[in-house]
Amino acid sequence: MNKQQIAAKNYLMRAYRIDNRINSKLDQIAALNDLATRATSNISDMPGSPNRNIHKLEDAIVRIVDLQNEIGSDVNSLLEIKSQIVESIKQVTDPEGQVVLEERYLCYAKWEDIASELGYTVRQIFRVHDAALKEIVVPESCQ
Repeated sequence: MNKQQIAAKNYLMRAYRIDNRINSKLDQIAALNDLATRATSNISDMPGSPNRNIHKLEDAIVRIVDLQNEIGSDVNSLLEIKSQIVESIKQVTDPEGQVVLEERYLCYAKWEDIASELGYTVRQIFRVHDAALKEIVVPESCQ
């Protein structure tokens, strides 16, 4: 693979990376929601610790809201990047090359699944993929 193909591959993988970040933040929200729902008060006649965090639930809720805002921003970025990637893939002249790139970089399909879907071997899919990558023009803003 030459430098241009590597640059094209990195350009096309941006959507996958953002999608992973979104999923990570969703996992964090789930963990914080779990923490917030477990926050219960214990009634006891023993005096409480003066150093304990009495705002534990509030902190969790604030963090959840912050993460939700970040996810919203990431989703907007993901949609914009996917739109750019679609436009780049449309420039590929080979229709099968377009399908391979769409399946791999927009649907995040595995090589084996793409090969099975198109009725090719994985090696043939790699050839189609490499040829299609040669036609991808990476915008200067992304280099």
